Amino acid sequence: MARQSQILVLNGPNLNMLGVRQPEIYGHATLADVEALCRTHGDAIGFDIDFRQSNHEGELVTWIQEARGTKDGIAINAAAFTHTSVAILDALSLVDIPVIEVHLSNVFARDKFRHLSYISPIAAGVICGFGPQSYILALDALRSILNKA
Repeated sequence: MARQSQILVLNGPNLNMLGVRQPEIYGHATLADVEALCRTHGDAIGFDIDFRQSNHEGELVTWIQEARGTKDGIAINAAAFTHTSVAILDALSLVDIPVIEVHLSNVFARDKFRHLSYISPIAAGVICGFGPQSYILALDALRSILNKA
Protein backbone atom coordinates (compact mmCIF):
# COMPACT_ATOMS: atom_id res chain seq x y z
CA MET A 1 0.00 0.00 0.00
CA ALA A 2 1.36 3.42 -0.95
CA ARG A 3 2.08 5.90 1.82
CA GLN A 4 -0.45 8.67 2.16
CA SER A 5 0.92 12.17 1.82
CA GLN A 6 0.93 14.04 5.13
CA ILE A 7 -0.69 17.46 4.71
CA LEU A 8 -0.91 20.18 7.34
CA VAL A 9 -3.94 22.46 6.99
CA LEU A 10 -3.47 25.51 9.18
CA ASN A 11 -6.04 28.13 10.11
CA GLY A 12 -5.29 31.42 11.80
CA PRO A 13 -7.11 33.82 14.08
CA ASN A 14 -10.89 34.09 14.20
CA LEU A 15 -11.43 31.18 11.83
CA ASN A 16 -12.80 29.28 14.82
CA MET A 17 -15.73 31.73 14.54
CA LEU A 18 -16.71 30.72 10.99
CA GLY A 19 -20.46 30.49 10.59
CA VAL A 20 -20.92 33.28 13.15
CA ARG A 21 -18.46 35.97 12.05
CA GLN A 22 -19.58 38.04 9.05
CA PRO A 23 -21.49 35.30 7.21
CA GLU A 24 -22.09 37.74 4.36
CA ILE A 25 -18.33 37.53 3.69
CA TYR A 26 -17.31 34.10 5.00
CA GLY A 27 -20.54 32.15 4.57
CA HIS A 28 -22.38 29.92 7.02
CA ALA A 29 -20.04 26.92 7.05
CA THR A 30 -18.27 26.35 10.36
CA LEU A 31 -14.62 25.46 10.73
CA ALA A 32 -15.78 21.93 11.62
CA ASP A 33 -17.59 21.84 8.25
CA VAL A 34 -14.41 22.93 6.47
CA GLU A 35 -12.40 20.31 8.34
CA ALA A 36 -14.87 17.55 7.38
CA LEU A 37 -14.71 18.69 3.75
CA CYS A 38 -10.89 18.61 3.82
CA ARG A 39 -10.77 15.18 5.46
CA THR A 40 -13.25 13.69 2.99
CA HIS A 41 -11.43 15.12 -0.01
CA GLY A 42 -8.05 14.25 1.48
CA ASP A 43 -9.11 10.61 1.84
CA ALA A 44 -10.23 10.61 -1.80
CA ILE A 45 -6.87 11.87 -3.09
CA GLY A 46 -4.56 9.98 -0.73
CA PHE A 47 -3.86 12.66 1.85
CA ASP A 48 -3.69 12.27 5.60
CA ILE A 49 -4.96 15.65 6.82
CA ASP A 50 -3.66 17.27 10.00
CA PHE A 51 -6.16 20.12 10.46
CA ARG A 52 -5.45 22.80 13.08
CA GLN A 53 -6.54 26.29 14.10
CA SER A 54 -5.02 28.83 16.48
CA ASN A 55 -5.55 32.44 17.40
CA HIS A 56 -1.90 32.60 18.48
CA GLU A 57 0.87 33.46 16.03
CA GLY A 58 3.57 31.62 17.98
CA GLU A 59 1.56 28.40 18.03
CA LEU A 60 1.15 28.55 14.25
CA VAL A 61 4.90 29.15 13.89
CA THR A 62 5.64 26.12 16.09
CA TRP A 63 3.31 23.90 14.07
CA ILE A 64 4.92 25.08 10.82
CA GLN A 65 8.39 24.32 12.20
CA GLU A 66 7.24 20.87 13.31
CA ALA A 67 6.08 20.18 9.74
CA ARG A 68 9.70 20.19 8.56
CA GLY A 69 10.59 16.58 7.82
CA THR A 70 7.19 15.25 8.88
CA LYS A 71 4.72 16.75 6.39
CA ASP A 72 4.65 16.75 2.61
CA GLY A 73 2.80 20.03 2.15
CA ILE A 74 0.96 22.87 3.87
CA ALA A 75 -2.29 24.62 3.03
CA ILE A 76 -2.52 27.73 5.18
CA ASN A 77 -5.23 30.27 5.79
CA ALA A 78 -3.30 32.56 8.09
CA ALA A 79 -6.27 34.95 8.19
CA ALA A 80 -5.19 38.37 9.55
CA PHE A 81 -1.64 37.09 10.11
CA THR A 82 -1.33 36.89 6.31
CA HIS A 83 -0.99 40.67 6.26
CA THR A 84 1.17 41.12 9.35
CA SER A 85 3.37 38.15 10.21
CA VAL A 86 7.01 38.06 9.22
CA ALA A 87 7.36 35.23 11.77
CA ILE A 88 4.97 33.00 9.81
CA LEU A 89 6.75 33.92 6.56
CA ASP A 90 10.10 32.98 8.09
CA ALA A 91 8.76 29.67 9.41
CA LEU A 92 7.19 28.76 6.06
CA SER A 93 10.45 29.68 4.30
CA LEU A 94 12.42 27.09 6.23
CA VAL A 95 10.17 24.01 5.92
CA ASP A 96 11.19 23.18 2.34
CA ILE A 97 7.79 21.72 1.35
CA PRO A 98 5.09 23.14 -0.93
CA VAL A 99 2.85 25.79 0.62
CA ILE A 100 -0.51 26.92 -0.74
CA GLU A 101 -2.01 30.13 0.65
CA VAL A 102 -5.79 29.89 1.13
CA HIS A 103 -8.52 32.45 1.77
CA LEU A 104 -12.28 31.96 1.92
CA SER A 105 -13.02 35.45 0.58
CA ASN A 106 -11.55 37.27 -2.38
CA VAL A 107 -9.06 39.40 -0.47
CA PHE A 108 -8.51 41.59 -3.54
CA ALA A 109 -12.16 42.66 -3.53
CA ARG A 110 -11.86 43.83 0.08
CA ASP A 111 -9.91 46.41 2.09
CA LYS A 112 -6.65 47.52 0.49
CA PHE A 113 -4.58 46.33 3.49
CA ARG A 114 -5.73 42.78 2.71
CA HIS A 115 -3.99 42.95 -0.69
CA LEU A 116 -0.59 42.60 1.02
CA SER A 117 0.44 39.06 1.88
CA TYR A 118 3.66 38.10 3.60
CA ILE A 119 2.99 34.48 2.61
CA SER A 120 2.45 34.87 -1.15
CA PRO A 121 6.13 35.37 -2.07
CA ILE A 122 7.04 31.88 -0.82
CA ALA A 123 3.78 30.09 -1.64
CA ALA A 124 3.50 27.84 -4.67
CA GLY A 125 0.12 29.48 -5.23
CA VAL A 126 -2.72 31.48 -3.74
CA ILE A 127 -6.36 30.43 -3.81
CA CYS A 128 -9.01 32.88 -2.65
CA GLY A 129 -12.64 33.74 -3.04
CA PHE A 130 -14.25 30.31 -3.33
CA GLY A 131 -15.41 29.86 0.26
CA PRO A 132 -14.73 26.39 1.70
CA GLN A 133 -14.04 25.16 -1.85
CA SER A 134 -10.80 27.19 -1.66
CA TYR A 135 -9.43 24.49 0.64
CA ILE A 136 -10.34 21.73 -1.82
CA LEU A 137 -8.63 23.62 -4.63
CA ALA A 138 -5.56 24.02 -2.40
CA LEU A 139 -5.46 20.28 -1.67
CA ASP A 140 -5.79 19.54 -5.39
CA ALA A 141 -2.94 21.95 -6.11
CA LEU A 142 -0.76 20.20 -3.51
CA ARG A 143 -1.64 16.83 -5.06
CA SER A 144 -0.54 18.13 -8.47
CA ILE A 145 2.72 19.51 -7.09
CA LEU A 146 3.53 16.34 -5.14
CA ASN A 147 2.74 14.13 -8.14
CA LYS A 148 5.38 16.02 -10.14
CA ALA A 149 8.02 15.65 -7.41
